[in-house]
Amino acid sequence: MKIGERIRNLRQLSSLTQEELAERAGLTKGFISQVERDKTSISLDSLVQILDALDENISDFFLDTKEKDIVYRKEDRVEIEKTGVSKFELLIPGSTNKKMEAVMVTLKPGEGTEIEEPHEGEEMGFILGGRIEIQLGKKTYRAKKGECFYFAAERDHALTNVGSREAVLLWITSPPYF
Repeated sequence: MKIGERIRNLRQLSSLTQEELAERAGLTKGFISQVERDKTSISLDSLVQILDALDENISDFFLDTKEKDIVYRKEDRVEIEKTGVSKFELLIPGSTNKKMEAVMVTLKPGEGTEIEEPHEGEEMGFILGGRIEIQLGKKTYRAKKGECFYFAAERDHALTNVGSREAVLLWITSPPYF
């Protein structure tokens, strides 16, 4: 959430008008309006004045804005180009800073991921549609819609769509790998 939006929410929760907040903070109504609409930058001094007027602690104010989103929308996804894959979308932007990473993979018939070399961690996937083959070392396994896979990533591995329709799967790695 942006600073201006956060200030507006706090002001409204306090049942104050922009004019009342401006008066309490020793600022102008026009400045408060511009800050709430993120039309101007705000100095630390002005921010402190506004937060004092709202009886808000500055550390609590920034604690809330540092929390990451809980719900990620379709438009938040980041598409990555991967050889042999129709669509490879990171579902959580910035997930390399987290303990796991989730991607949505779409494979047309015959498409597959490149062989991933052994690495630290674990991987799991849930097949949302179609049929895939999981190559893990020298063994292969098959999974279809509604089934899942789970393995330690210490061997070469790859996924291939072995069906006649598009395959879609949720693929999660821990720690982040993609």
